[in-house]
Amino acid sequence: MANKAANSVDKVVGRNVRLQRLAAKLTQAELGREIGVTFQQIQKYENGTNRIGASRLSRIAEVLEIPVPALFEGVGSIPGAGQSSLGELLMEPRSRQLARAFSEISDDDIQRCLMALIEQIAARRH
Repeated sequence: MANKAANSVDKVVGRNVRLQRLAAKLTQAELGREIGVTFQQIQKYENGTNRIGASRLSRIAEVLEIPVPALFEGVGSIPGAGQSSLGELLMEPRSRQLARAFSEISDDDIQRCLMALIEQIAARRH
């Protein structure tokens, strides 16, 4: 019998479900109610502990109002990825905080200056 344990693809899909759920401002319980499962099952999906079947993936995408392929973003970059995917970066609380604050800045010149500063600081770490 084939091994049905979750793998790295399941983890990426689960992470994407979480990111999209948070972006939609839904709790695990709310998403679970919408798709007919418990919040504990949503937790297992998001942690990559349990695989999500195709019909359930379709229903999740429908509830979150996103295309199904959005749930697979970053799957191709899993093996030996040198860079973090956008999803992995957004899992970090400080990255989300920075992104929120940055998006509140309406002045393009200030955004460009901040990007230049951040890139210079990041380059010095290497």
